[in-house]
Amino acid sequence: MVRAAVLTETGAPLRVADIELPDPGPGQVRVRIAATGVCHSDLSLARGTLRQPVPAVLGHESAGTVISVGADVTSTTPGDRVVLCWAPPCGECWFCSEGEPWLCERSSDAAAAPYATYDGQDLYPGLSTAGFAEETVVSARAVLPVPDGVPLDQAALVGCAVMTGVGAVLNTAKVRAGQTVLVVGLGGVGLSVVQGARLAEAGAIIAVDRSAEKLALAQSMGATEVLEANDDLAKQVRGLTGRRGADHAFDCVGLGDTIRTSWSATRRGGTTTIVGIGGKEQQVTFTALELFHFARTVQGCVYGSTDPFTDIPKILGYAAEGRLDLGALISGTIGLDGIDGAFADMEKGVGARAIVVPG
Repeated sequence: MVRAAVLTETGAPLRVADIELPDPGPGQVRVRIAATGVCHSDLSLARGTLRQPVPAVLGHESAGTVISVGADVTSTTPGDRVVLCWAPPCGECWFCSEGEPWLCERSSDAAAAPYATYDGQDLYPGLSTAGFAEETVVSARAVLPVPDGVPLDQAALVGCAVMTGVGAVLNTAKVRAGQTVLVVGLGGVGLSVVQGARLAEAGAIIAVDRSAEKLALAQSMGATEVLEANDDLAKQVRGLTGRRGADHAFDCVGLGDTIRTSWSATRRGGTTTIVGIGGKEQQVTFTALELFHFARTVQGCVYGSTDPFTDIPKILGYAAEGRLDLGALISGTIGLDGIDGAFADMEKGVGARAIVVPG
């Protein structure tokens, strides 16, 4: 038996309870969870914005220590410090063969298959990982080593927020040195975009949020300008960019209004990258004339266009070298019984990243 925070039904509070976790099967590993970040995707799964079979254990931004391995596992051994990848690519499907492993057709297969039992029922792992627990069992392909110089609570964030935000800059948008960057929404992902823009040696990095605390945090991470979200945002951004607009705008919120504002604040010929996950009810409209006239590109971004097997070690390396400040992203540490409170703070826009320490 291990303790876990269980989502018994969509929209219900999580219940901290004992679950029965099996030994790892062939190709699997069992991991003792050191820390798991509370991500907006977990909130989306809990509220039904994203589909999730229940009962389930959410949490997908995790790091820990391997405690046992199944048959045929040679890539890791008990005692290894690892970060978990919630979308390990299969390496065989059409998207993987085309060099787009972040769109792998099979990366989410494990999320639809029971991995444990709870109260006599099959239990599902949220986003294949089930990190809101003392221990979990995942595919051996889903664990990657953590350098000794990176604390596990910080490494956990690389599993989703940091890889998504930094990847959006370096992989999806391919920001070049000296280009101007606008970041709308400063949660864990948005703040990671700011740090990614700094890594890319961007010129002006303009950070936008409604929270003065988050704006100050963005400045400490490399933002050169901060703006409070308002109706004149596009005009203000043009005023900071030679009246052109930003070369790259990153919407890290996912609302129709913020996407439209990010687009309007992008220069002619620039690129708007949508990183935040919005609901299907969110609509964005453009006129045919402006699509022609502005010649802007708007693109989605899934998991920072990441190849986890190469990009996660690279990002962990940046952290070990001190080029990424992972610790600054952590706004608080909670236990399994504090996750619903972290969800409520997230809905109110409070804090950057809450970290669950299950022990």
